Amino acid sequence: MATIEVGIRELKARLSRYIRALKSGTTIVVTERGKPVARLIAIELSPQARIAELAKAGFLHWNGKKFRPRKASPVVRGNTTVADLLLENRCSVPEGEPTTP
Repeated sequence: MATIEVGIRELKARLSRYIRALKSGTTIVVTERGKPVARLIAIELSPQARIAELAKAGFLHWNGKKFRPRKASPVVRGNTTVADLLLENRCSVPEGEPTTP
C-alpha cells in the first residue's frame, strides 16, 4: 500500500484526485504546516486486509491465519461455590443498607 503526504490546501484543491487514490488502496497522510494531523484510508478494506496492513506497519504481529472464536472456559478459584459467596455477601451487609456490586 502506497502512502501519500498532502497538505490541507492541496487536498481541498484536488479532493477528487485523492479520493480516487484512496479507492485504489493508497493511504493519505494530511499535513498542516508540514506536521501530520490525519490519516485517510479507504473504508472498503476487509478486516484481514486491515490487520495485514497493521502488521506490515509493525503495530501488531499476525501469522496470517483466520481467527477462530475462542470458547469461554470458567476459571475455578478455590473451593468456594457461588452460593457460598452470595450467602457471605448477604450476611456481611447490615439490614436496611442497599447492596451495591
